[in-house]
Amino acid sequence: MTSSYLVLTAPSGADTKHEKTRFVRDGFTVLGFLFPWIWLAVHRLWLYAVAAFLLQSIGGALMDQPGMWLLGFAVTFGTSLLVGLEGQNLRVRNLAAKGWQDDALVSADTLDVAEEIYFSEIHTDMRDDTPLPSPQWDGGSRADRGTATSLGLFGFDGGR
Repeated sequence: MTSSYLVLTAPSGADTKHEKTRFVRDGFTVLGFLFPWIWLAVHRLWLYAVAAFLLQSIGGALMDQPGMWLLGFAVTFGTSLLVGLEGQNLRVRNLAAKGWQDDALVSADTLDVAEEIYFSEIHTDMRDDTPLPSPQWDGGSRADRGTATSLGLFGFDGGR
């Protein structure tokens, strides 16, 4: 299944080796659904992590009350579902607020393929003065050409 990856570059601009370039998959995050406030805290979304923790605590407390189980479950499940669906968007918005720039959107099956697609389209500056290796063309002689059969079609040298 193909996913979309948003490519973000650092606030100071992309470095020459693109070591700070981040790829964020756009879509549902299973770990964000299963462990919402922990997932948010790992990604340094502190305010959202505290809010998710409080909502899940309130949902758990409501589930312990007689007749309030369904409401408590709805609050807990809703918090998990919201983080699972919108967690990656929260990450991107947090990075954008810190000055990160969205550079591209890449569709790929895995993160490795997305990185390969993105970095294959970037023109890098070669800082070394070492020349690139080039093939040695000796040209050959005219007599070497046209000796192979061409099944009655035109040969490479223009003859039949």
